[in-house]
Amino acid sequence: MSAVVIDAFDFCRTNGISEGVTPVAEMTRLTKDCADQSGTISWKLEGSTSKQGFPQIRLSVSGTVQLVCQRCLTPYAYKINSSTLLMLGKDDAHADEIEEIIDDETIDVIVGTRSMSVADLVEDEALLALPHTPKHDVCPDDALVKAAQSAKPSPFDALKGLKSE
Repeated sequence: MSAVVIDAFDFCRTNGISEGVTPVAEMTRLTKDCADQSGTISWKLEGSTSKQGFPQIRLSVSGTVQLVCQRCLTPYAYKINSSTLLMLGKDDAHADEIEEIIDDETIDVIVGTRSMSVADLVEDEALLALPHTPKHDVCPDDALVKAAQSAKPSPFDALKGLKSE
């Protein structure tokens, strides 16, 4: 996957479509946030031109990664399913200009290149789809959480005792 490079502007002009599946293990930045390197990310890129005439890419990613629950500290499977629309500017100034013209917070404007790495785009989108604080909806074994909560008394409880004397 790391070798997939597109001319982003040509890809959009020709309404290009590219898709694939990438092992999580190949995404070094993503694996830093995961409990292990298992799983795969399916991705699809669709190039087109916006109503205003700007090149744009629809990027969709889906898959399952293993994250560590921040409550019980055990791994759990997290399903990624994300899609974003990226409009392309020729440089930073052009990207800023596009943002002002479209005035739409749901569309990300990035600087496109003639040698854009698909792997980087896919990994960026997968990272953005991760939760800020990964946790189970309901932890399977909350014994660790309860043990941590009751492990030692709060130092403020001791202060309350002194104040009431």
